[in-house]
Order: sequence, then C-alpha cells, then structure tokens
Amino acid sequence: MERLRLLEDRIFSISTFSEFEQIALEVFDFQIANCEIYRDFVQMIGISKPNKINEIPFLPISFFKTHQVGSLDNSELVFKSSGTTGMERSQHAVLSSEVYERSFLTFYKQRIGSPEEQVILALLPNYLEQGSSSLVYMVDCLIRESQSSLSGFLLNAIEDLEYRYREALAIGKKVIIFGVSYALLDLAEKGADLSKATIIETGGMKGRRKEMSKEELHLEIKRGTGVEYVSSEYGMTELLSQGYSQQNGYFNIPNWMRVLIRDTNDPFTYVLDGKTGGINVIDLANLYSCSFISTQDLGKIEAEGLKLMGRFDLADIRGCNLMIQ
Repeated sequence: MERLRLLEDRIFSISTFSEFEQIALEVFDFQIANCEIYRDFVQMIGISKPNKINEIPFLPISFFKTHQVGSLDNSELVFKSSGTTGMERSQHAVLSSEVYERSFLTFYKQRIGSPEEQVILALLPNYLEQGSSSLVYMVDCLIRESQSSLSGFLLNAIEDLEYRYREALAIGKKVIIFGVSYALLDLAEKGADLSKATIIETGGMKGRRKEMSKEELHLEIKRGTGVEYVSSEYGMTELLSQGYSQQNGYFNIPNWMRVLIRDTNDPFTYVLDGKTGGINVIDLANLYSCSFISTQDLGKIEAEGLKLMGRFDLADIRGCNLMIQ
C-alpha cells in the first residue's frame, strides 16, 4: 500500500503533460492487473500495451450500471447516480474517501476559492431524496469546511436562502450556491437579488420542468437573480474529479484529469481540436476503480478549454451532468 500512497501523491502533484502521461500509463498497468472488468474489456478488444495516452482503451461508462468496476476490494463508499423512476442507476465503489476528498477539495480551492471564506448553500433536493450521491457527499464536505453556521442544504426555503445570503455578505463572506437546474429556476422566478453570489448549476431537470438549452437555462437564472454569469460543474458518479465552467462557458479541469475527443463513428479514432466528438475522460483520481472512461457526452476542445455540446442520441440522462446544449 505504501507504493500506492506514493502514487496518489504523484497524481495530485502533476504539473506537466509528460508527468501526466507517464503516471497514466502506470495507472493503466495497475488497473489491468487489478480491475477485472477493465482487463476483460481490454483483452476482448485486443489492445496491446499502450505507449501513450491516446493508445489507452476507454471503458464504456455503461459498465458502471452492469458490473462492479473496482481495482481493489473493501470499498469505503458506494455512490449511485440519480435517475428517474425505473431507471437503472450507475454505481461507483470508492475504496478511499480520502482520495475523493483530496481530489474535489484541491481543485475547488483552485477554481472557486477557500471554503473557509465562503458560505455554501445547496439546492439539491432530488439528490438528497435518492441518497448515495457523490455530489451531496462533496457539497456536504465543502459545507463543513466552510465552518459557518449559515452554510447548509436547503429544500424549498427561498426566504431562508435570501436571509443567509444577506447575513453572509454582512460579515464579509462570499456566497456559493450549488443547485440543480429546476431548483435554480424556481429560485430565479422568485426574483431574489443574489447578484453577489456565485451560482454553480449541476444540471438535472429530471422531469420537473421542460428541457432547455444551457444558454436558455443560464439566461433565465441570470435574469431572475441578477448574477453576471452562471457557472456549471462537470462531474459524474463514475468519476472522482470535476471541472468548472468559466464565464465564457468553457470548462477547466484539474491537472490529474484529461479529456480526449473521439470520432462519433469510430471510438478508436480521435478528432482534431475544434471538432465535436464523444468525450473520453482520463481521471487519475479513479486510481482504485477505472481511470479511463468513455462517456456518452459530446464536446470539443478549443483554446479556452472543454466545451460541452450535448449527449449522444438515445442516451439516458444521468446525474451530475449539464443540460444538453
């Protein structure tokens, strides 16, 4: 285990692409040896040992619905995706909560700021109802890190949210609001002035409202709350790392995470930057499950970062994801 602890430290210390590629290939070797379903998949498609990251096979994300995807036994946590009634939920067995917390806390502090300087409010009713949510786990940890009695999960108490917002500003705290799409629309329709808050939309109408594009959604939220822009979180049950969108809608991701864009007609071919295709994610924080995931999202890489373009047709809607553009 000492060797794995050292590997964890190296993962979260990555600063260059060459470091990333070297460690990714080491993680591939470890997961081929220890993750049975990933090893079977790689053998089935006949891929030999890769020498660079674009030669690494990516496990289809649907395997998290049908198989136990893990590189070691004795998982500490099991996260489940959100879903509508009757929908099969993905499951992600997490060996180490410490690795997950290290991943999301490190990048949150880099992109959003220090929780100790913030009041963190959460409008995540459907995730709370269904339970076993990685998003709820993350936000709960951030709330505790804020060390503020004003931080917390709120359901439909809009007046309470406005009160906490005003009190936070009065004592010089920044306000961060995490919210599912329909809850943020409910909030916007109340016309509350939240112009100094940072709103992070986590996706998910879940049949509560009509689907709309991300631009339409963010425009409605901006109109109703007065914020200059709405950020988004790109994360999912199957990954232990997240990206956050900037004001221009492009996503930044941590140094231990990479996105490759595959051809929509040939999953083993990659497209040039600026071209839309399927998103393959390397998340080295997934050390103890599978770090190489072929998602059902569409996107493209441009100079500004990752741009989400929607989802493949006939793909079921999954939790912790953005609205289709």
